[in-house]
Amino acid sequence: MKLLAICLGRPEKLPGKSFKTGIYKSAVNAAVMIDSLGLVGDAVCNTKHHGGEDQAILLEGSLTLDWWAAELGRDLAPGTFGENLIVEGLDNRDVAVGDRFHIGEVVLEATCARSPCNTLAVKMGDPKFLKTYMSAARPGIYCRVIKPGTVSAGEPARHELYAGERVTIAEMLAAVGKNLSEAERARFLGAPIGRRWRPVFET
Repeated sequence: MKLLAICLGRPEKLPGKSFKTGIYKSAVNAAVMIDSLGLVGDAVCNTKHHGGEDQAILLEGSLTLDWWAAELGRDLAPGTFGENLIVEGLDNRDVAVGDRFHIGEVVLEATCARSPCNTLAVKMGDPKFLKTYMSAARPGIYCRVIKPGTVSAGEPARHELYAGERVTIAEMLAAVGKNLSEAERARFLGAPIGRRWRPVFET
């Protein structure tokens, strides 16, 4: 397993919109510094819903992106989904909250699922893409930075499983809007989920 790509974005306007977004990302060849807020130099325009210490990095597994490419019938360049990092040999469905990724000197911890928004649908050129994304049950993985440092594409990556009770990233997204039992709610809140997601399961 290795880091396949690092993707950075600059603020750009969505077609037909007045606001800017950082979802348009592309791979870079140089080493990039990761601090507590993510990749240094990466654009985060909507700080209400994106970015912050618990959503510092959006990570995708190459196996999941391969699945999407087959599903959509086209090649997907790195950064197509607005992801920051692509880990070779990883399936997003195998990742749970609290899992850690060791990439060179950097350590990341999975915190929550990527919840699709209209910006992603516009980026993908499909107004129905949010439904497609939810049905696929392979959401992107937001991570917090446990140990900052510099990363380069091609570096070895290691997936360390969370030692506590596992709540998968896909399970988190599927639970939104559902009536959870007290036991399920306690299990979700017992995991180190991101702060924006905690209210979803607290009420």
